[in-house]
Amino acid sequence: MRQVGADGLEFVRALQAVVGSRAVGLREPVFGGNEKRYLQECIDTGYVSSTGPFVARFENDLADYAAAHNVIAVVNGTAALHLALVALGIKPGDEVIVPALTFVATANAVAMAGAVPHFVDVSWETWGISAEKLRSYLSELLQQRDGSFFNRKTGRPVTAVVPMHTLGFLADADGVAEVAKEFGLALVEDAAEALGSFVGGVHAGLAGQAGVFSFNGNKTITTGGGGAIITRDSSLAKRIRHLATTAKLPHRYEFEHDIVGYNYRMPNLNAALGVAQLEQLPAFLERQRTLHLIYAEALDSLEMGFSASERPGTVSNYWLQAFVLDSNCAESKNAIIETCLDNEIAVRPLWKPLNRLAAHHSSPSDDTPVADELYSRVICLPSSPKLAS
Repeated sequence: MRQVGADGLEFVRALQAVVGSRAVGLREPVFGGNEKRYLQECIDTGYVSSTGPFVARFENDLADYAAAHNVIAVVNGTAALHLALVALGIKPGDEVIVPALTFVATANAVAMAGAVPHFVDVSWETWGISAEKLRSYLSELLQQRDGSFFNRKTGRPVTAVVPMHTLGFLADADGVAEVAKEFGLALVEDAAEALGSFVGGVHAGLAGQAGVFSFNGNKTITTGGGGAIITRDSSLAKRIRHLATTAKLPHRYEFEHDIVGYNYRMPNLNAALGVAQLEQLPAFLERQRTLHLIYAEALDSLEMGFSASERPGTVSNYWLQAFVLDSNCAESKNAIIETCLDNEIAVRPLWKPLNRLAAHHSSPSDDTPVADELYSRVICLPSSPKLAS
């Protein structure tokens, strides 16, 4: 083992007591339902692309679960974000407010739309954009001209905000939606990690005009690769669906396309996997909550920090379990991570704040002390439902 100090070694040993002696991944999928049966049905019928019946079934099942009026299944979460932004009229040269603490795909989707990500800090309470801080920041940053709001420093229009729900813990999307309305901003929720997370009985993704999910192999449910957009706005959903299918106009045989669209629709094979996974979602979520309690009992007594928990009034899916080191233990974070990896326990830090990345070094940014602090102190732990079964 690497030299991490007595406290660090105690942390690694306590973690090993939970995950066992075998090599363990960060978020391994569980296939214990009808996955093989539905995939075989796709193969037997020949419906393996985006025209098969499982696509609509997956969309309908997801709409029922999230109480969303409209669901459009697509190839991945990044494509979902890109489609939602384009459909809402985000244009090249616009600025879009993005939390500094998020996976890089959030900012990349903004750039794919030709817009510029503008980074803001997050709050300690939610790990997402703070509505109060955002209102104060935008009040100083923006000036209004001809009914639109512009960045005083860059001269570019600021047209949207993308709050993100970190690790399944819910940001204050409703509060951010109020701020967005004040400044005429579209709101797209990055709920890629938040399937199964609720606030006040309302599923994540419904606070603004649209929300997006990811169904990558490490998510709460997986379609292998895949994503979805949810919205209460039927006309917006119609536009998104049109854009996702190369903007092809209905015709018996002609190929007519009225605008530039994208080949983003989810294949039937992936949707079949998703239908089977959705059937098991309640059991997955129950195991994640059990695993959270197991980790809290094993690790919190070490007096090195605490297990991250849902805030009052919210229900987290606990997609990734996370441990927050005390500030006086933060210097051991990298050594603990490396020791875990040396012992085949897949842990990871939070993402490096996006305003620190070379890929987005030229993007405007507010100061981000909370994002920096969380990055320096949080360790994400193995989180497969298998660990609590």
